[in-house]
Amino acid sequence: MLQRFLTEPGLIGLDWAGFRDAQEPVRRYAADGYLGAENSRLIVETGPPDPDAEQEHAAAGFVGWHAAGFGVARFWEIGIALLPEWRGQGIGWRAQALLCDYLFTHTPAERIQAGTHPENTAEQRSLEKAGFRREGVLRSVEFRAGRWRDGWLYSRLRNDPAPRISGDVPPT
Repeated sequence: MLQRFLTEPGLIGLDWAGFRDAQEPVRRYAADGYLGAENSRLIVETGPPDPDAEQEHAAAGFVGWHAAGFGVARFWEIGIALLPEWRGQGIGWRAQALLCDYLFTHTPAERIQAGTHPENTAEQRSLEKAGFRREGVLRSVEFRAGRWRDGWLYSRLRNDPAPRISGDVPPT
């Protein structure tokens, strides 16, 4: 699946940045299972897309995090990529909320941040449901589709209220 995101234009949506080395995920997984001190990825697993399917679980996409910081203050920056058939079902915000819970439980980070595109309203809603607050605009932060583009920055702090994850009712 990770290779698909690197080689299929449009699969990753607005984050497509051109073709990449499709063997890099294979090498990285062989080296450390994609669990490193500075950056990591986990598969987002969910029930099967078809209730009549024989398989119990399906890979819906992945979440990732990498270390960042200002001066000596370190924090995590997270991201998510879901396959198109899994988008719009509440999987993304739950995966990001669970990832934050994991990082706050197992690391001393005070802050977790995420960026998104101004036009990606689905991810903006997902981040807000996952307990993030929009902090502002990062001007000309990304080169995509032939020009420099702005990004929106979101954060969740350790003491911010955690969203309710279980059940089918999203947080209000």
